Amino acid sequence: MPTIKFVNEDKQVVAADGANLRFKALENGVDIYKLMGKLTNCGGYGQCATCLVEVTEGLENLSPKTAFEERKLKRKPENYRLACQALVNGPVSIKTKPGG
Repeated sequence: MPTIKFVNEDKQVVAADGANLRFKALENGVDIYKLMGKLTNCGGYGQCATCLVEVTEGLENLSPKTAFEERKLKRKPENYRLACQALVNGPVSIKTKPGG
């Protein structure tokens, strides 16, 4: 089973293959939203882009970027993902709230 390490929170969780990264974060008490995201997030439907995370290790162990991610993240580093769109298929390390 894959593990997800949340670097900023110093927390590691186990996930089933294909688990949704946003769901696993919230299920384990990891806050992935900045202030405006807390107020305006779409609930994980891939519409708002507020659940931005930085993948520091294991980028190849996440599902491919969706078309929505490709559009929303085109000016972001390649290792940025939307947690609601990323499915975990192997060990990954994640930094929440990248960029400050």
